[in-house]
Order: sequence, then structure tokens, then C-alpha cells
Amino acid sequence: MDLLVVGAGEMGRWFARTLDDHLDDPPAVAFTDVDSAVARAAAEELNGRAVAPDTDERFDLVCVAVPIPVTADTIETHASKASVAICDLAGVMAQPVAAMAEHAPDCERVSFHPLFAPANAPGNVPLVADQAGPVTDRVRAALAAAGNDLFETTPAEHDAAMETVQARVHAAILAFGLAAEPIPERFQTPISAGLFDLLEGVTGGEARVYADIQTAFEGGADVAEAAQELAAADEETFEQLYEQATRRSHPDDE
Repeated sequence: MDLLVVGAGEMGRWFARTLDDHLDDPPAVAFTDVDSAVARAAAEELNGRAVAPDTDERFDLVCVAVPIPVTADTIETHASKASVAICDLAGVMAQPVAAMAEHAPDCERVSFHPLFAPANAPGNVPLVADQAGPVTDRVRAALAAAGNDLFETTPAEHDAAMETVQARVHAAILAFGLAAEPIPERFQTPISAGLFDLLEGVTGGEARVYADIQTAFEGGADVAEAAQELAAADEETFEQLYEQATRRSHPDDE
């Protein structure tokens, strides 16, 4: 299998490495990137090759691993290079799924969203198999063999979930970081220490990634509104809000 990874950053490299490690017949990998130096570095790291973005070569599988805002346009640009299958690794699904259906209608098409940074793999990987087939089935098998938990979803279900698990969660953690004051370790509680750990994890990434998520999904404003409501609440209202939060965190108790 010939594989073209469009976007030679960490996630694109993770995808190529996972297939190389967990397929009996590893693919011949090519990387392309708007930054040719990044493509060359990825190719050197993974014993592949770098190709120009405007190459007219065709590949059995094209994997698009670029930032959310440019995923749909990148699919449009590179879909013609896929002879059998195309997939993406974006954090949003509605637009990539639609773009692949429009620009690669005769190909196998699967949208994957690894819910982790490559350094934290393996983990959960929701997917939309818009048009499954032998090549994408091999990809799914390789990802599963690497220890990832793959499950099928729909673009609407996925994108709605991301409003909470990404946009709202990240906004809440970063807002805490902006409001918090440095304190000696001896004053930490189990809850505060856990929240500081989460803050460290979020701020250990790239600001652009989190900005893209806030732009792609609604939800951050809901966190700000809820915080203002809590801050302004009298005791009775606070208890009502507390109970509301409790019900949401323990839905099986109802």
C-alpha cells in the first residue's frame, strides 16, 4: 500500500508510525506539507520520502492530518491523489466527511478523530465510515492493534460531543488558570491539585490547537455564563445550581 500523509506534524507522523508498526505489510509512506522542511524531517524519521504538495502522483491511501480550519480545503486540494481511499484526522467531522464525499466520491472514506495527543496514545478514536472498504479496514485494524478503542459515530453526534469534552472543558481549565494565584504546595487540596494538573496538561500543548477548537465548536461561552451565575448566586440559588451540576455528573442516580 502506498500512503500519502498530508500534514507532516505530530499527528500525521503518529498515523504513519502506527500503520508501520501494526500492519503485516507496512505501507510505503510519503509526506507532504506546506513546510517542505517538516515533510523532509518526517520522511527521514519514518524512513519514508517527501513529495511536493503539487505532486501528480497517486496513492492507495491519502491521510489528511492538518489543522481544523484548513482540513476541508486540504481535502479538496489533495483528494485527486487518492486512488482507493482517503481519510482525515481532524478534530471536527461534519465538514471533512462532506468534503471527502464531494471530492472523492468513488473512494473509501473514513474520518478518524484520535482523542489524544500522540504522546498520550493509545486512546479513544471515534470514526465515521462514510464508505468503508479493504484499505480503510486495514487502517482500522492497525489502529486497534495499537491499543486504541475505535467506535463508530455520526458527524452530528461527534461534533455535539466535542462542544463539551473539548470546547467547554478547555475553556473551564484555562479560565481557572487565568483566575488562579500561585500558592504553596502545602495549601493544595486533592481537588485543587487535580485542577492544577489539568491546567499543566492543557498548557503543555500548542495554543493554536486550542484556539482552533474554540473557533470550531460552541461551548466556551456557556462556561463563562455558568461561572458568572455561580459567582452572583445567593445561598439558595447556589444550592440549586450545585444540585443541577450533581444531577449532570451522576445521571445514573436519577
